[in-house]
Parts: sequence; C-alpha cells; structure tokens
Amino acid sequence: MKLIELFLAPIAISTGAVTGIIVGIVILFIIFALSFRLVTQTKTVVVERLGAYHKTLGVGVHFILPVFDRVVRTVSHKEIVKDFDPQPVITKDNVTMQIDTVVFFQITDSKLFTYGTENPMLAIENISATTLRNIIGDLDLDQTLTSRDLINTKMREILDEATDAWGIKVNRVEVKNIVPPKDIRESMEKQMRAEREKRQTILIAEGEKRAEILRAEGDAEALILRAEANKKEKILQAEGEAAAIFKIKEAEALGIKLIKDAGADKNVLTLKSYEALAQVANGQAVKLVVPTNITDLASSILMAAEFAKDSKAVEKK
Repeated sequence: MKLIELFLAPIAISTGAVTGIIVGIVILFIIFALSFRLVTQTKTVVVERLGAYHKTLGVGVHFILPVFDRVVRTVSHKEIVKDFDPQPVITKDNVTMQIDTVVFFQITDSKLFTYGTENPMLAIENISATTLRNIIGDLDLDQTLTSRDLINTKMREILDEATDAWGIKVNRVEVKNIVPPKDIRESMEKQMRAEREKRQTILIAEGEKRAEILRAEGDAEALILRAEANKKEKILQAEGEAAAIFKIKEAEALGIKLIKDAGADKNVLTLKSYEALAQVANGQAVKLVVPTNITDLASSILMAAEFAKDSKAVEKK
C-alpha cells in the first residue's frame, strides 16, 4: 500500500498544478476580455483612472486597463423628453393654479454631465419649477392663460443658460396643462357661455337687420320697375295715339287734296261745315242756330255729295 501511495503522490501533485494553471488562464482571459469596451452609436463612456477623470470614449472598441481604469457612466446623446409633475404657482393677481411642463433636452458634454451635478434630472426639475414660478408671478390670470408662447420661450432661455454648466442643451419647453382653481373655472365657463349667447344674439339681430334691408331694397326695386313699366306703357300708348292721329290727319289731308284736285273746294268747305255742325249736334243740351241761307247750304251739301260719289266711281274705274 505504501508503495502505491508513493507512486501516485507525484501524479496528484501534477494534477493540482494543472488545475491551478487552467483556472489562472481562465481568470486572465476574463480580465482581458473585460478590458475591451464597445461603445455604440449616440453614446459615450466616461472613464476614470485611479479615481480621476481619464477620458471619454466615443463610438468603437476601446481597451481600458483592468483595475486601474473604471467606467463611471455611459451617456446617451439622444434627445430626452422629461414630463414634470404639476407645480403650484401663484399669479400676479393672487390666483393659485397647477401647471405642468415638458422639457426637451440633449446631453452635449458627457464630462460636464457626469461631474457637473449629482443628479441632473432632479436639478432640471427643480430649476424648471422655480423658473416657472418666477415667470407666472409677473403675469395675471388672463395673461397666463393666453401667453403660453411667452412662457415657453422664457423658460427655454433660462433653463438653457442654467444647464450649460452641466453639459445639457435645452431645445424646447412646453407648458402642458394650466389648471385654475375650481371656482375660477366655473366663472370662466359662465363667462364663455355668456359670450357665446351674446354672439348668438348679435348674429340673429344682424341676420334680421340684413333681411329687412334686403326686403326694403327689393320693394324699392319693385317700385322702380313698376314705375318704369308704367312710363314705358304710357310712352308707347302716346306714341300709338300720335301715330294714329298722324295717320288720320294724313288720310284727311290726302282726301282734301284729292277733292281740291277735282275742283270742288267750295263744296268741300260747305260739307266740312255741315260735318262740324253734325258733331256739335251729337252733344247733349246743345242749341243749334240755323242760318237763313240753310236752303242754299243744303243744296251745296247735296252737290258736294253727288260730286263725291262721282269721284269714287271714277276712282273705281
């Protein structure tokens, strides 16, 4: 038995040494593997050496010394959106309201972001709240409700200047909600309801006024058109009567001319006198004065009638 133990002792010693060597190699490999650091796009890595800032690693694979170098922080350079809780603020006219803001910012300097402040997010939230209170304190309620762009611009400028020392660039600040007290909201709702009713009443009155104006204009245009129509009717009637009279006179003149051409001027005059007497006699309550030479006048009329018959017979031939 002792001989066997003496024979196996060197083998056991050699096996333990090999295991230790293997373990050592594995540990060295792990340490060596961990010494390489892969940095992806939009990120940087802050490295310290022996407790002090050493360098900032950009995109790519980097080798850091084990034990001596230590990764402090991995920083993302994408734009960050931070929605802060509503903050109680007091306006210039002593109205307390709740306002929450949204801050859009981006880390531009990894070293300043790492060593500038202990908690950058908490620092941004606090400075955002104090800045908001200062701005709203200079505005009354109505200005606060209608000046969102002014509030956003001032907050962005103040926050951007304050966070430069922390390696942060504030791109935009937006006021998300403005919540006045309940009684103020109820008063505003009543005021808006009254304004809507007022606008409705004004619109109805304007519509009725416009309708009356249009009706009056329509009536006036109708009167003008009727007057023009009556005027044109009378003008046409007068022109027709004038044309008829003209035709009558033209016919009479033509008849007299024909009679004159036939040499019966005296008889024609006697006939015309008789026609005038006959027209006068057609009236009512008319007294006729018969001349003494009525016989001669009648004979003359008969002669004129005979002459007229002969003239017509000649014309027909």
